[in-house]
Amino acid sequence: MTRPLTVMLVAAEASGDALGAGLAKALKRRLGDDAVNFVGVGGAKMAAEGVDSPFDIAQLSIIGIVESLRAYPRAMARLKDTLALAQREKPDVAVLIDSWGFNIRLAQALRRQRPDLPLVKYVAPQVWAYRAGRARSLAKAVDFLLSIQPMDKPFFDKTGLESVFVGNSALARDFSKAEPARLRGAIGLSADQPILLVLPGSRPSEIERVMPAFEDAVRRLKADRPNLAVVVPAASTVADVVKARVAGWPFRAHVIEDEALKDDAMAAGTVALACSGTVTTELALAGCPMVVGYRTGAVTYGLLKLLFKPRWVTLFNIAAGKAVAPEYLQKALQGQALAKAIAVRLDDADLRARQIAEQSAALERMGRGMPDPSEAAAEALLAFLAKARPAT
Repeated sequence: MTRPLTVMLVAAEASGDALGAGLAKALKRRLGDDAVNFVGVGGAKMAAEGVDSPFDIAQLSIIGIVESLRAYPRAMARLKDTLALAQREKPDVAVLIDSWGFNIRLAQALRRQRPDLPLVKYVAPQVWAYRAGRARSLAKAVDFLLSIQPMDKPFFDKTGLESVFVGNSALARDFSKAEPARLRGAIGLSADQPILLVLPGSRPSEIERVMPAFEDAVRRLKADRPNLAVVVPAASTVADVVKARVAGWPFRAHVIEDEALKDDAMAAGTVALACSGTVTTELALAGCPMVVGYRTGAVTYGLLKLLFKPRWVTLFNIAAGKAVAPEYLQKALQGQALAKAIAVRLDDADLRARQIAEQSAALERMGRGMPDPSEAAAEALLAFLAKARPAT
């Protein structure tokens, strides 16, 4: 009897956890539950697919140069834990998902530990936006790349790293089964009560830096609009921190952790106040207009301003070539400015409709409508393994 294929999946933050879970599901559909086994590092979604993580990935959800330096000893300890897991489980392939800082070091360490282990990177560093030299670094560290952005491939072709564009799983999110009325019923809202969604990020550092301005904006809006319902869909990586903060607000807000209700909330939202990241694409898919905010450390931001090529940070804004959703970054991330931008959208249904239409058009440019990216990733991974391990 042929032993099951053992796939190591490593994701260090919430967006990678979703990608890993999608890939695991797709591999099980193709191979059968008994023919594939998963080990590795991930969050709640990957755990539901059978990945028993040795630690909480919130420890690795770090962004910013200063923050990364402070967290370096902890990250290296978790790197050792991951290497020990690989040594014990002896996977047939390791798929390292996003999280450049942690996973490039893990790839290099796995190469030293097991030179024969096929290494796959899922999600390329954004070399088209800044630090193009990372393409060469990745090509030296891994054997194969599953890319989610169409602009990646030319950069990696130059390095000789084999890559396949599989599409962005965020663009494949299906909101057709979302039921706004179910969300309203679950939290006791009337059919016409306006809803402000507040999505402050999936990393502890994002909650720390972004949430104060978000909270100020919501306080201002609630003071003028007592009937405004505030709904906070919380990422699993920061749910406890978010709930603790929301518990201290001087008005009621509804924290949502159930995944189906999160989809309902995105479809039901009148306007969203969102931390920059994957969630902005998801909101656009759900048809929710938004205002985007972000703040990182001053040193990190200063370097990014020098290196980052696009004018905007939101992917659909980059695709559209303009600020379809307004962005408030760094010093501009102030509660008063956020509240004003949100209030304009709450009051103007035509503006909301135009923004929704422009967000949708930008999603088309980004590749919406492609085959399921998780299925494409599974197919590409298995084709790569057929060449890398022909005797299996």
